[in-house]
Amino acid sequence: QLQLVESGGGLVQPGGSLRLSCAASGFTSDYFAIGWFRQVPGKEREGVSCISSSGGSTIYADSVKGRFTISRDNAKDTVYLQMNSLKPEDTAVYYCAAAPISWCNFDGMKYWGKGTLVTVSS
Repeated sequence: QLQLVESGGGLVQPGGSLRLSCAASGFTSDYFAIGWFRQVPGKEREGVSCISSSGGSTIYADSVKGRFTISRDNAKDTVYLQMNSLKPEDTAVYYCAAAPISWCNFDGMKYWGKGTLVTVSS
């Protein structure tokens, strides 16, 4: 019954913006840290960002720091990833994932969405 569903991916030009959403159901998101990951075929999965269960703490990969912002609305059971100043290297399938912990750990995710494709190209 646990489910995470990503949305908001698509095609965007370099320098553009997208906002990804991760909607959670089947559990109380208040108790879960939630992160965003991305993966390119043939490449290792990369942790992009993570937000604590309360939303009070966030972490970012160096590659996206200053450009991406993670946030959450626990009343809506939704986590967002605002992506600005997008680069072609940001092209990937983006996944959200949840861990039954308060604080973020990219290695501790237990539940995963199916992903949404982000393509940054002219």
